[in-house]
Amino acid sequence: MISRHVTGMHVLNLKLAVVILAALFKGVTAMFIVLLKFSDNRGQAGQLMDGHSEWIKRGFDDGVFLLVGGIQPGKGGGIIAHNTTLSELEARVSKDPFVIENVVTPDIIEISPARADDRLGFLLD
Repeated sequence: MISRHVTGMHVLNLKLAVVILAALFKGVTAMFIVLLKFSDNRGQAGQLMDGHSEWIKRGFDDGVFLLVGGIQPGKGGGIIAHNTTLSELEARVSKDPFVIENVVTPDIIEISPARADDRLGFLLD
C-alpha cells in the first residue's frame, strides 16, 4: 500500500533518486544514425543476407532499431537507433555478418536530441 502522506524527506529522497538514475543512464538518451556503406566485398551480400536480416530483426526485437532502409542509389544501408549507448551499439554493429565479412563499412553518428517534432518526443525522454 502506498502512503498518501509524503514528507519533505521523502520528496528529497525521490528527487535524489531521479538525479542518480539520470546520471546512470545519461549515455542512453542519445540516438544514432548508422551508415553501412558497401565496400569492396559487396558481392558477398546475397550469401550473407539471411544472417544480416536476423541481425536487423534482433535490433528491432531489442528495442534499439527505430528504422532501417537503403542508402540510395544502392550504396548500402542506414539505421536509426536509440535506447542504447555508443559502446553497446558499436558492439552490436560489429556482430552484423555484413560488417564481419567486410560487405559494408560502418559509420556511427551520435546525436544528442535537443528538439523534436511532437511525434518523436519519446526520443527526448
